[in-house]
Amino acid sequence: MASIVRHGLHGLRYTLFAASSLLVAAYAFAFLRMRPFNPHDPFMVKFAVSGIDVPMHFFGAGLALLLVPLQASGWIRCRLPAVHRTAGWLYAGGVLIGGLGGLSLAFDAHGGWASGAGFALLSVLWLAITANGIRLAVAGDFVGHRRWMSHSLAMTFSAVTLRVILFVGTGPLALPFDTVYIFSAWASWSLNMALCELWLRWPQWRAHRRSPARESARAPGRTVAISTPALAPAEPATRSGSQRSRA
Repeated sequence: MASIVRHGLHGLRYTLFAASSLLVAAYAFAFLRMRPFNPHDPFMVKFAVSGIDVPMHFFGAGLALLLVPLQASGWIRCRLPAVHRTAGWLYAGGVLIGGLGGLSLAFDAHGGWASGAGFALLSVLWLAITANGIRLAVAGDFVGHRRWMSHSLAMTFSAVTLRVILFVGTGPLALPFDTVYIFSAWASWSLNMALCELWLRWPQWRAHRRSPARESARAPGRTVAISTPALAPAEPATRSGSQRSRA
C-alpha cells in the first residue's frame, strides 16, 4: 500500500512539473507573435529597443523549457537513450540561445541593477552548468552528467518559479510589483538550485537513516549486538573447557 501511494505521489509531482513547464513554454512562444505596441507598458518599451535579444531569449528558453519534462524522465533516459541524446542536444542549443539573449537583456532589466544582476548571474550560471554537463557526458562520466544537468533543468525551471512568485507576491500578498520582481530575479533560480541539491542528496540521507544498526535499534523488542574487546582474561574459559573434556 505504501508503495502504491509513493508511486502515485511521484506521478502527481511529475505531472505538475511537466504541465507547468509546457504551459510557460507555450507562453514564451506565444509572446513571440506580433502584438499591438503599448507605449505605456514598460516591458514592451524595453523589448522594442532590445533588437534580437527578446526573440533569442524567449525562443531559446521556451525550447529548453519545452524539453525539460522529456529530459527529466528516467523512463525515456533508460528505454529510449537515442531520444534522450537528441533532445539533449536540442535542449543545449536552446540554453545557449536563451542564455545569451537573457544575458544581454539583463543589462537593461526592469528594476535596474538590483534585478539585472540577478538575471545576469542566472544566465551565466545557466550557460556554465549546462556546458559542464555536456562536457561530462562526452567524457563518459554519466553520473556527474546527470547531476549537473539536473541543476541545469532547475535553472531552466526558474521561468516557472519566477511567475509563481510574481503571481503570489502581487496577488494574494498585494506587494508592489517592482519589489516582487526584484525578489523573483534572485529567488526564482537560487530557490530551485537549493531544492535540486536537496533532492540529489536525499537518497544518501535516507540510506543513512535506514542503516541496519539504526533500524534494529528502533525496532521494539530487539537488541543490537555490539562487539567490544574482551575485558576478562581467556584463562577461565580455557579451564572450563578442559574440565568438560575430562568429564
